[in-house]
Amino acid sequence: MKPIGKVFLVGAGPGDPGLLTLRAARLIENAEVIVHDRLVSPEIMALAPPQARLIPVGKAPRHHPVPQARINEILIRLALEGRTVLRLKGGDPFIFGRGSEEAAELRDMGVPVEVVPGITAAQGAASATGVPLTHRGLATGVRYVTGHCRAGADLALDWEGLADPDTTLVIYMGVANIGRIAAALHRAGLDAETPVMAVAGTTTPQERRLISSLGRIAGEVSRAGLAGPVLFIAGRVVSLYPGCPASVLAALAAPARTEPAHV
Repeated sequence: MKPIGKVFLVGAGPGDPGLLTLRAARLIENAEVIVHDRLVSPEIMALAPPQARLIPVGKAPRHHPVPQARINEILIRLALEGRTVLRLKGGDPFIFGRGSEEAAELRDMGVPVEVVPGITAAQGAASATGVPLTHRGLATGVRYVTGHCRAGADLALDWEGLADPDTTLVIYMGVANIGRIAAALHRAGLDAETPVMAVAGTTTPQERRLISSLGRIAGEVSRAGLAGPVLFIAGRVVSLYPGCPASVLAALAAPARTEPAHV
């Protein structure tokens, strides 16, 4: 009977292969089997050795060709065959990556698991754009939330807690629901002129950026044709973006406005 293998849950970072951790790069370069997500860039996958077995299990919005339960089964089966498995995820496996769910399933089956962190998209976008997530006098904290929910379901978020002008709000996977999110935040008290940055494909050559306000972000993202993965950063720190539009800066300096958000 073969000894049980091991699964490495590895964060591939936000996209730029130069932002991989040394540990992640070495594991990829020596991988036997890689079970990888859709958001892992081709440049990172190119680091795998020619003999490595590559198993794509990526999901797209509203399209999950390989359900999570099946992914868990693949990881468990490979490990029980005695293989060393690299489970490669975009960003960090424990930030909206379902890494903890996979780790729990594997451990329940007696499979050894090691988690290798990665730079999450929020950190990558902050560094790439020059917009800090915290800044003295502008933001005393930061919160990460998911903007994704199942079709027809409500976004069950703490809107009053999130509508804190002293906190930077980072929204993952929110492009399909950004209108609902912006409206809910405004109803909870966040100024419609709060600056918002949308970043698509952060840290990659395809990166696109858009600066707007809470009240206008949904319409402008739609008109610009931004598609996932899109990350939203909302808060006064966005005013530090080099070249931030004068209209955004002027609105930020003006007294708080109470008209409804245009979403």
